[in-house]
Amino acid sequence: MTAALLYPFIIVAGALQALGNSMNAQLRGHLVNPFLAASVSFLPIVFVFATLFLVMPTPLPSLDSLASMPWYAPLGGVAGAVAVFGGLAFVDKVGAGPFNGLTLTANILTSLAMDSLGLFGLPGGGFKPMPWLGGLLMAIGVTFIARVTPNTGEKSGAKEEGHGLNPRLLYPFIVVAGALQAIGVVWNAQLRGALVNPWLAAMVSFLPVVFVFVLVFLLRPKPLPQRADVEGVRWWMPLAGLTGAVAVFAGLLFVDKVGAGAFNGLLITANLLTSVALDHFGWVGMKQVRAGASRLGGAALMVAGIVLISVF
Repeated sequence: MTAALLYPFIIVAGALQALGNSMNAQLRGHLVNPFLAASVSFLPIVFVFATLFLVMPTPLPSLDSLASMPWYAPLGGVAGAVAVFGGLAFVDKVGAGPFNGLTLTANILTSLAMDSLGLFGLPGGGFKPMPWLGGLLMAIGVTFIARVTPNTGEKSGAKEEGHGLNPRLLYPFIVVAGALQAIGVVWNAQLRGALVNPWLAAMVSFLPVVFVFVLVFLLRPKPLPQRADVEGVRWWMPLAGLTGAVAVFAGLLFVDKVGAGAFNGLLITANLLTSVALDHFGWVGMKQVRAGASRLGGAALMVAGIVLISVF
């Protein structure tokens, strides 16, 4: 199958990822405790993939494929979850715009570096100027979109200053989170190669994430939601993790076929364009933010960037 034929599936995964992010924001608002919200969001994913594995338990990995599996492959889900934790911990201190801009730019550039250098088992393509130009255009596009994202750190007319900490000191940690997000996609692909069965690989990838979030919630169970908060949870909010898991599963199947740069570029572009639409129309309970010239220009740059990455 031609790699380009997989692009529509990756685009749908990116759109669902953006939808899941918005749904997670609503879930977190009602459940108050971010670790409880993350646990509720991730638990259905493990249940679904475990059920699918029990229904379709073959093929199973051989001893040789297990022996050849890199030690880091099962940590792909954890690497991706660092960005989730970064959002929980830092977005109210630096603002949603800078946080998303930094993580996504680091994701794009790390993906291009892995493709160029052949890291983590990817076929090395060497330095190609056009994909890197595409990455630059995407980074600029992300900046244009992020700069007009509502700042979640503004409360009651006053900006959150990170409890006395200069927010810019957090930028290196946010960049690392974005880079790990890109690396996690590749590690998940290697996990799938070793475990053969994609349902088993997805379950193994998400299990450590659920364990971490549940453990942290048990250690830090407060604040807890009030009855009125729980009653406000809509039926679709706990499904946020499942919509986001489509992107992880797509990575398991497709990243080694299209390359990390093209995969993450398509995923991010679809994610941000969907996010712009969600904000513009105020869907899924999002605060309505009109898509002005800056956002539309940023979207155009991202589309141009992903064309350069994918074609060249």
